[in-house]
Amino acid sequence: MKKLFFVLLASAGISSAAHAQGARLGLKIGTSLSNFVGEDADGASNKFGINGGFVAELGITDNFAIQPEVIFSMKGAKIDEFDARYNQNYVDVPVLLKIKANGLFFQAGPQVGLLIDSKVKNDAVTVNSAGVFKTIDFGYVAGLGYELSSGPMIGLRYNGGISKVYKKEDQMRASDLPEVRNSAFQLYVGFMFGGK
Repeated sequence: MKKLFFVLLASAGISSAAHAQGARLGLKIGTSLSNFVGEDADGASNKFGINGGFVAELGITDNFAIQPEVIFSMKGAKIDEFDARYNQNYVDVPVLLKIKANGLFFQAGPQVGLLIDSKVKNDAVTVNSAGVFKTIDFGYVAGLGYELSSGPMIGLRYNGGISKVYKKEDQMRASDLPEVRNSAFQLYVGFMFGGK
């Protein structure tokens, strides 16, 4: 229930922001290459996923804007030693500063992610692993792209985690937890509605 409330609240915020003066609303969809990074990420390798969702652009000047988003993101990694895939689905809410010049744009800012589903899968079995991972994932986003004045856009971004993904259990010491964070490169296309 908390997860649904979080998603609805974030979506309502995006929708409200889009009604502000100089604001535009958009959609985006893309593919991602995700992995775990950190001290204990040896043996982890990239896995493919998809991402997509809603974007709002709140104009500050002709060249600067604030861009909040609500994005469904597939993350996780493959663990070669166990032939296992960690499939983690998040709702990410980044709030980015967007700098624009002649169609090119650069964007960066903080992000909070809500883990909505997590499974570990190999050839023999699929296990629900949501209880092992933290529900909230703090991170950052940095990327660049190109947008036509008529609305179509394409972009590439890096999505990095700041917090460790594993949850501390009562019987575990913090030092026993694997030191890994989320990491993903995302390539996307989208469309912004409304005039520049």
